[in-house]
Amino acid sequence: MSVGHYENFPVASVLVPARIRPAVVAVYRFARAADDIADEGDASAGERLSALDAFGQALDAIGRGETPALAPFPELAAAVRGHGLPLAPLHDLLWAFRQDVTTTRYADLPALLGYCARSANPVGRLMLALYGRGGDANERASDAICTGLQLTNFWQDVAVDWAKGRVYLPQDDLARFGVTEAQIAEGRADGNWRALMSHETARARALLDEGRPLLGALPLRLRLEIAGVIAGGRRVLARIDRVGGDVFTRRPVLRTADWLAVAFRALFPARPAPGMP
Repeated sequence: MSVGHYENFPVASVLVPARIRPAVVAVYRFARAADDIADEGDASAGERLSALDAFGQALDAIGRGETPALAPFPELAAAVRGHGLPLAPLHDLLWAFRQDVTTTRYADLPALLGYCARSANPVGRLMLALYGRGGDANERASDAICTGLQLTNFWQDVAVDWAKGRVYLPQDDLARFGVTEAQIAEGRADGNWRALMSHETARARALLDEGRPLLGALPLRLRLEIAGVIAGGRRVLARIDRVGGDVFTRRPVLRTADWLAVAFRALFPARPAPGMP
């Protein structure tokens, strides 16, 4: 289902049951609209934060049983009420988008993971709620998958984020591997850079594998969807490794052959060997 904005992985695909597909699209449209406030256009930081605050107030209104008139809130309100969705993950997403406006560097891995906990993990938790598959173990596994995917996207888009003035590579990792921001600006993939990126892709891959037990707790359609997402993430990481981390001149994208391999892994999600999709 097309809902605008290209994504690496499909949103509300045919694998999602029709009864919850409108709710998935409503959450997606909310997230995209808020993300656009944080990232698109030429508004000032103050204007962006005010607009995100207005989104937060609309969520509060939904919590009071009201239905804000402006898009995307009528559909979101229907999804929240129709499926008993918690509002906390939606507020967490707004927190992350506010951080996109105010924070462009992360000192260390815990700081970056704290951001991922609000920018990525809420989506997985909302999906679990829609399917009625919550619980601590499932949420921990979902968090690992979502954070692994978020990190994969960061490593894929180092050059894209640099152009926006952002560096998601932890500052202490840059120092540990002898990589400077000047090197990122130059797009220079030397030995230090290759070692850094290998370290980061291994970390993301480990998180995706950590979340794999979630598959056994999911209904068939969602299991296939998430297995495909994991396989797609691992495929991107393998491509980053294959070019020695040179995402400056060879940004990894998934092509037809890759998607066929992803589909195979979704149907037969055996644990692949390290570094392989």
